[in-house]
Amino acid sequence: MSEAGELEALISQQVVVAMKAHDAERTGTLRLIKTALKNKAIDKRAPLTQAESEQVLATMIKQRRDSIEQFTKGNRPELAAKEASEIVVIEEFLPKALDEVALAALIQEAVGEVTAASGQKPGPKEMGAVMKAVQAKLQAKSVRAEGRVVSDLVKKALAG
Repeated sequence: MSEAGELEALISQQVVVAMKAHDAERTGTLRLIKTALKNKAIDKRAPLTQAESEQVLATMIKQRRDSIEQFTKGNRPELAAKEASEIVVIEEFLPKALDEVALAALIQEAVGEVTAASGQKPGPKEMGAVMKAVQAKLQAKSVRAEGRVVSDLVKKALAG
């Protein structure tokens, strides 16, 4: 069984546990995850890889963060709180997020590699190359970081 298949099995198992615990909120969120993964597999017409499954979950988190922002602006704190609790459940099934200090060190490492490859310190124009190197390092270490945070830290590193 693939790692993505293991993830789906784990989520199914968690749905049962949440149902037995009468945790309606968690059950609902787990079902949303399961449905999103299933729909992506149907769209692809093949089982998802681990990376594709993680991308689906990361997208779900991003959607919820956007919703929280909108609900907060719309003065609907109860809906923002619901979205925040869904993020907590979804993050359980993703690799650990890297903290900013470790991420900054990883970015410096990537900048060093790009510098070595091109022979000169990269500037803002080489941001794409550095971002690609950072994403590859994140994937190799099986950790994740929010794209917006990575982008901001890369801009700072290249500007400085």
